[in-house]
Amino acid sequence: MQVIDAETIDARLDFPSLIEALAAAFRGAVTAPQRTHHKIERSGAAAATHLLMPAWTTGAFRDGAFLGTKIVSVFPDNSSRGLPAVHGVYVLQSGETGAPLAALDGTRLTLWRTAAASALAASFLARRDAGRLLMVGAGALAPFLVKAHRSVRPIGEVAIWNHRRAGAERLALALAGEGVSAEVADDLERAVRQADIVSCATLSTAPLIKGEWLKEGQHVDLVGAFNLQMREVDDTALLRARVFVDTAAALHEGGDVAAAIASGAIAESHVVADLAALCAGAKGREGDDEITLFKSAGAAIEDLAAAVLVLRRSIGV
Repeated sequence: MQVIDAETIDARLDFPSLIEALAAAFRGAVTAPQRTHHKIERSGAAAATHLLMPAWTTGAFRDGAFLGTKIVSVFPDNSSRGLPAVHGVYVLQSGETGAPLAALDGTRLTLWRTAAASALAASFLARRDAGRLLMVGAGALAPFLVKAHRSVRPIGEVAIWNHRRAGAERLALALAGEGVSAEVADDLERAVRQADIVSCATLSTAPLIKGEWLKEGQHVDLVGAFNLQMREVDDTALLRARVFVDTAAALHEGGDVAAAIASGAIAESHVVADLAALCAGAKGREGDDEITLFKSAGAAIEDLAAAVLVLRRSIGV
């Protein structure tokens, strides 16, 4: 069994290939049961979340059958310790014998596949001429989202807003080191109004983006809110947009869409399609003037596709 660390994952993956791998998985024969959530109450600290995300296939990949499970822990107050909020490990096994094939850094795999899923959605939903990206949030996922979106649209301008300006400054500097020019945005409303794509990856418990700020032709990408107590946009934003999700789980899990459905602000029928339907040919953006919105809750299908791609490239298949 191989042990594949974050550096190896970075060396094996690129966004064009990973986005295509995710599209193939969503079109293929993959089974992904509902993930299991366990809330961990802690004295004097924010509650943590423990998640188990299994998936398996017999026909989605050309190099065999696979099954895998991601084990994830979310500790929201880890930033005070200088640690990421999310940690995880991915166990990949043969789908024919159950033999363990690899243990991968689940945190790194999640960053890659989450950003790739957002970019896959944007390839159907963002205007083809989208040139200005606003990144809301400056955590570990943010640079991956910037690079993923740039791989599917001709983004020449990147703005970064973060609740602490220093975080946005650090991200802009890191992106510059990789040849991506980015500016820090201090006025969130103004930055939203100027953007063609707004990508949000925060731990906000109250809406940051107001629907009245959105402009015609915009695409909104929501990644951060992972429970019903978290929000990144308000109900007006959801009502103004044609809404898409990664999987049906987003109708009941995570913030934003699930929270708006639970409150009655929108009906489930307001959600147009999921990624599987988009990859199968469902209509995405229908006009240059409409507002589109994609909510990602995270899908085990994406983890499996990414893990198999890493393994295949590691063994030269």
